[in-house]
Amino acid sequence: MQKPDQRDHGGGVDAAAARFGGERSDWIDLSTGINPAPYPIPALPAGAWSALPDAAAQDALLAAARGFWKVPEGAAILAVPGASSAIARIPALAPKGRVRIPGPTYNEHAASFAENGWQVVETGEAEAAVHVHPNNPDGRLWPLAETTAPLSIIDESFCDITPDATLMAQATVPGTLILKSFGKFWGLAGLRLGFVIGDPDLLARLDQMLGPWPVSGPALHIGAAALRDQPWAEATRARLGAEATRLDGLMTTAGAEIVGGTPLFRLYEVEDAQAWQTRLAQHQIWSRVFPYNPRWLRLGLPPSIGWARLEQALA
Repeated sequence: MQKPDQRDHGGGVDAAAARFGGERSDWIDLSTGINPAPYPIPALPAGAWSALPDAAAQDALLAAARGFWKVPEGAAILAVPGASSAIARIPALAPKGRVRIPGPTYNEHAASFAENGWQVVETGEAEAAVHVHPNNPDGRLWPLAETTAPLSIIDESFCDITPDATLMAQATVPGTLILKSFGKFWGLAGLRLGFVIGDPDLLARLDQMLGPWPVSGPALHIGAAALRDQPWAEATRARLGAEATRLDGLMTTAGAEIVGGTPLFRLYEVEDAQAWQTRLAQHQIWSRVFPYNPRWLRLGLPPSIGWARLEQALA
C-alpha cells in the first residue's frame, strides 16, 4: 500500500521544464486527467467580481447541481472551493478510528485521514471508508455493497464522464458523503469548485468549517451555467470517448498495454515507466508515473494541437 505521506500528483511541469528544457508554455501536460477542451466561460455580471457572493447566486448554483446530478430528496448539497478542500476537512467530522481506503488510489484521502490521527488500512472493518469511483488511476468502479461504513466517502470526481455509474442513490444513507469535482470533466481546475452531497448533519458541520463565502462569485456563475448545459455535457462525453480510443490506439501500437482508466485519463503498463516518461519529456510532453509501480504510465488527453507531437514522440 502506498504510504499516506507519499503525496505524489500530476502536474509539476515547471520542474519538468527546468530538467528537460523549454519554456513552461512549450509543454503539453498529460500528467493530469483534466478535459483539454474546457467549458467556455460565459459573460459574467460585474458584481461577480466586485461584490461578496450573494445567496441568490449560490442558490442558483446548487439548484443547477441538484438537477445535473439528480440529487435525491433528503440529501443535502454543499458547494466548496475545490473537492480537495473537503477532503482535507472530512476526517474531522467523526471521532478518530480506522479508515478503509483500498489502494492504489488518489493519495490525498489517506494523507488527510492520517494527518487527523486516523489509522489507514486497505481491508477489514473500519469506522470510515473511502472509495474513489471510478478509481484513480485504474478506473475501477466499486459495487455498492463494498462502499458501506459508518462514515462513507465516495469520491466521484471522474464520474461525470460515465454518469450511469454514479452511486448518487446512496446520498440519502446517513453517514454518506459523495464528492464531485468541477475541474475534471468541465476542464476548469483553476476555478476551484467542487461539491459534497449527502448527510445533512455532516454537511452542516462541514459548512461551518469552511466559513462564509467559500466559493467565489465567478465560480458560482460559471458553475451554474455549465451545470445547466446538458447538450455540452453530452457532446463532451462523446468527444472524450473517441479521443480516449485514439490515445489507446497510439499507445498500444507503440508497445504499451492498457491497464484501465477513464475517458479522461488512460493507464498503461510498459517495461520501464520512467524511461517512457523521459522519452516523452524530450518532446516536451509530461506524463504521470507512480512510485508504487515502476511499470505504470498514465496519460491524460492532449489538446487538439498536441496530437501530432505525441504521435511523433511515440513513432
